[in-house]
Amino acid sequence: MTKGTEQRLTAGEPSRCKQCRRVLPNQRTGRPREFCSQACRQWHWVGKQRAAELQLNEHELIVTKETLDQLHDELYVLACAVKDAERDLLAGHGKESARELRETLEWVLDAARPLRDRELPPD
Repeated sequence: MTKGTEQRLTAGEPSRCKQCRRVLPNQRTGRPREFCSQACRQWHWVGKQRAAELQLNEHELIVTKETLDQLHDELYVLACAVKDAERDLLAGHGKESARELRETLEWVLDAARPLRDRELPPD
């Protein structure tokens, strides 16, 4: 078991695919899985080859400007939704109805879903 695997297991965090970060199923025997599929294993290998060609270390990443801009936009929408929800809850002084609380929660969840559902392209 590697040092990183030991740290994840002791911290109670689930194991994640090294490529796509999906949660891996628990295993009782054998070597711990690193990838959720053969495709992720292949994309990880391709990424390592490209990183070596570009002389990138494991902490550097290349992302298209379009992808980064979209991510910033989604984070901004979420930040605004959280700020609005906090403002609404403070203004109500704990006297919000269940319907108002539900609307506030739906607003924050609608802003968070694009980030939760985001999958970065393998390239």
